[in-house]
Amino acid sequence: MAFKISLKIEYNIFMRKSLSLLLLLLLTSCAPVLRYDLMKSGIRDVPPSAVRENPDAYRGMLFILGGIIVDTKVTDEGTLIEAIYVPVDSYGYLKGVSPVDGRYLALYEGFLDPLIFQKDREITIAGEFIGNRMGKIGEMDYLYPLFRIKQIYLWEERRYYYFPPPPPPWYYPPWWYDPWWYDPWWRYY
Repeated sequence: MAFKISLKIEYNIFMRKSLSLLLLLLLTSCAPVLRYDLMKSGIRDVPPSAVRENPDAYRGMLFILGGIIVDTKVTDEGTLIEAIYVPVDSYGYLKGVSPVDGRYLALYEGFLDPLIFQKDREITIAGEFIGNRMGKIGEMDYLYPLFRIKQIYLWEERRYYYFPPPPPPWYYPPWWYDPWWYDPWWRYY
């Protein structure tokens, strides 16, 4: 009887620990990439092209923006990042590139290393809209919306691997996969 009670108690402890671990795993798997208060109060569904056209309506508002870095410059004001706009979901994960919405500038009041925040890296920022700033893309003048970064998240660099195609069937000799050729002698003992 005492043995059954101790097994029942151990089983209950095991189930509680398992459920706690599962709950912890589920909660951390859905965590936003930026602070929760910024993600909750920030605007995610307004593209920079709309902000550029009507700057007075959005001045001082907090935006959550995704982007692909085009250029990073260290200036007297801080680090200035030029990025192509990528919309984000409610957790700050990048959705996909929208070629219509254009580019934006993000100012970080501090130092971000241009070798780490280099071209083609993906970022998610929480930034306050300051205003528009003129710049150039090649030879063309371009009006950038400018955001002051409150928090920035640099996504892990994507690596592309090359897998060579399998060799053609005539590459191997005909006896290569012949079952009589490779018949392990230990199978019969």
